[in-house]
Amino acid sequence: QRRFMPFFATQALGAFNDNIFKNALAALLVFEASQMGGLNTDQMVNLSAMLFVLPFFLFSALFGQFADKYEKSRQIRWVKLLEVVIMLLATLGFFLENLPMLLGVLFLLGLQATIFGPIKYGILPQILEPTELVGGNALIETGTFVAILLGTIAGPLLAAIDVNWPYWVSAACLAVALAGYLYSLRIPDAAAVAPDIRINWNLYTETLRNLKFINANKTVLNSVLGISWFWFFGAIFLVQIPSYSQNVLGGSEGLMSVLLAMFIVGISTGSLLCEKLSGKQ
Repeated sequence: QRRFMPFFATQALGAFNDNIFKNALAALLVFEASQMGGLNTDQMVNLSAMLFVLPFFLFSALFGQFADKYEKSRQIRWVKLLEVVIMLLATLGFFLENLPMLLGVLFLLGLQATIFGPIKYGILPQILEPTELVGGNALIETGTFVAILLGTIAGPLLAAIDVNWPYWVSAACLAVALAGYLYSLRIPDAAAVAPDIRINWNLYTETLRNLKFINANKTVLNSVLGISWFWFFGAIFLVQIPSYSQNVLGGSEGLMSVLLAMFIVGISTGSLLCEKLSGKQ
C-alpha cells in the first residue's frame, strides 16, 4: 500500500547504502592496507565504527525535535538528497584515495542516519493502525537488516574487484542513493505532530531532558536499556568481524560476509516473530 511501501523501500535502501560503503571501506582497510596508508587496520576499523555512531550520540535529541516540529515526508526527501551529495563526496574520496575524506563521509552518513532515525520511527504511528504497529515495526526492522545483510555482502565484493580505484563501490552507492530519493517522492504527507515546539539547540540540556523523561516511565526506560544493551553487545562483535575473518581465521572478504549474514538473519527472524509473540498488542 502506498501509505507504507514507498517509506519501507526508502529506509531499506538507506540502510543498504550505508552498509555498502561501510563494509567496502572496512574491507579496503583490512585487505588492502598497503593502499590505504599502511595504518593499524584493527584500530582504523574500530575508529570507522565510532565515527558512524558518534552523530547518533551527539545529535539524536536535536533532530528528534525536528521530526516532531515539521512535516515528515518533506524532511525525508531532504535527507535522501543529502545522501546523494554524501555519495558524490565518497566517489571523490575513493578517486583521490583520501582516507580522511572517506572517514569524514562515514561521519556524514551517520549524521544523515541520525536525522532520519526519529522520522523513521515517528512516522509509523501516523501511517499504521494500532493493530498494525508491531507488525509494521517488525517489517521495518526486518527490511533494514536484510538491507544491511545485502550491503554487507555487496560492499566487500565490490571492493574486491581489481580496478585502479573502487569505482564499482562508488557507482553502486550513487545508484542506491538516487533510487532512495525517487522512492521518497511517493511517500504521502505525514503532518507535524508538534508544530509549536521551540527547538532547543543546546545538545547537552536537550539530551539531559530526554533522559529525565525516559527515567520517569519504567516501561520506556527498560525498553531503551534493552535496545542499548543489544546494540552495545552486538556492535562489539560486529566491528571485529573484518579483522577476525582475516587475522584469526585466515579468510577472505567472502568469509567476512558469511559471519555478518548469520548475525543479521537471526535479527530478521526474531523481528518477524515479534508480531506473533505480542498478539499484535
